[in-house]
Amino acid sequence: MRQLSIGLLFPLALMAGCRTGLQAADLPMHWPTKGPPAIAGNNPLVWVALADRLPAAAPNSLVLKATAGLLMLRDGRGVERRGQSFEIQWRREPLPQPLLLERRVLGPFPSYESAAEEARLWRLRGAKPVLARPLDWEVWAPLGNPLPEGSARLERFTHQQRWRAQLKQAGKVINLDGPITIKASNGLSWKGGTYGGPFRLQADAYGTWTLVEQVPLEIYLQGVVPHEIGASAPAAAQAAQAVLARTWALANQQRFQVDGYHLCADSQCQVYGDPSQTRNSLRAALAASKGLLLTWQGKPVHGVYSASNGGVSAGFDEGWGGGPLPYLRPQLDGPATEKKRFPLPIVEGVGLNKLLEDGGNLHGQAHPRHRWQRRITSQDLAAIAAAEGLGNVQNFVVEQRGPSGRVLKLQLQGSAASLNLRRDQIRRRLRQLPSTLFVVVKEQPGVWRFDGAGFGHGVGLSQAGAIELAQQGWSSSQILRYYFPGTKLEKLKTLSK
Repeated sequence: MRQLSIGLLFPLALMAGCRTGLQAADLPMHWPTKGPPAIAGNNPLVWVALADRLPAAAPNSLVLKATAGLLMLRDGRGVERRGQSFEIQWRREPLPQPLLLERRVLGPFPSYESAAEEARLWRLRGAKPVLARPLDWEVWAPLGNPLPEGSARLERFTHQQRWRAQLKQAGKVINLDGPITIKASNGLSWKGGTYGGPFRLQADAYGTWTLVEQVPLEIYLQGVVPHEIGASAPAAAQAAQAVLARTWALANQQRFQVDGYHLCADSQCQVYGDPSQTRNSLRAALAASKGLLLTWQGKPVHGVYSASNGGVSAGFDEGWGGGPLPYLRPQLDGPATEKKRFPLPIVEGVGLNKLLEDGGNLHGQAHPRHRWQRRITSQDLAAIAAAEGLGNVQNFVVEQRGPSGRVLKLQLQGSAASLNLRRDQIRRRLRQLPSTLFVVVKEQPGVWRFDGAGFGHGVGLSQAGAIELAQQGWSSSQILRYYFPGTKLEKLKTLSK
């Protein structure tokens, strides 16, 4: 059993004695939080976590400094402070009464998409699950809900303490109540950049704290596009990326609902950095696509993208399972002549080997991982083998491929047991592999060579392909229709609720 936040974890029998008169359904699943408002309206705001799990994932203090001028801090009781910088620290304090938490848990999962698929299946059985990311992604549901099809573990916690936020200023320590709002009229200096805010320090579902920026959607894109597709990409590729980033934010705004914000700032969402560094050329590309979304039947699409698809796009179900999406389907990413040479489905054998050896005419070939090679040794696998009780790893066996040639099921055969890795579990456990589009060659006992293509899941837009198509004169709308066939471009304000 894993403890997700501070506090004392009591034996189940002792905790049961503390629950006299309570039914299972009466207990909460997590620390109390309040979800953010929807990303909607004429000037929609995105609540982005700049730092989470404070202070557990960071030193026991947080320094917030104004780029220029003063910061204004206001806590949940309305107490206000002003200063050029604030040092926030945390200390443990007793709760007025123990907090009892209880839940059934599925996971961990390597991605939100995989967890969301399991939550969907559990929901069909009448449960009301939520998604959380204490470390990896998990699906939680109350004990009173119907059980999932597979096994779900039971987690029970008793917390006796909480983290209290404190302001350390002028030699004094002042207790603060959350949520804490911070305004920076000239910007907040954060990780070498300047962020406009406003900001909130607020509690999450695990008993820790999160620093959240409330940033206008269009400003948020200024911090996403250059970090995702690059500040030097052609304007059409940047505009296509902006449409997808905007669409993705709206379609995924529930991702961290349980923690009280919309999105994170790392690759589990969209990489978000300093918006103030946006070049004028990128601002023009963003302005050209302002307010545009990519839609399917009047709803924002799941606008996924990866650095390189290796010359062949994967279907949604190849990446994460579940049912296919009509606008995210496998297709060769290249001119018509190449589509004749490599018809789908791409199957094990000569066709797949030739695709991996001869991909020079496929889109995105300039990417450094358009084609790649990795070697994995039995020593590299020692930790996995020990954790899973495999004994000595003896071989890799590809059990199943998707239409794009990607591995859907990979078996690690050991002397004592075998381990099946599926879809995004493969890259999660074997982090040396840039993608799941590969073949495996056993070079000698304990050494395997992986010949592969692409970087990332390969579903949706290939950033390397979009850059090449833009260089060839394609417009952003042409690029988007190519990677998301059957979709439409619509203005945000015209979408139905």
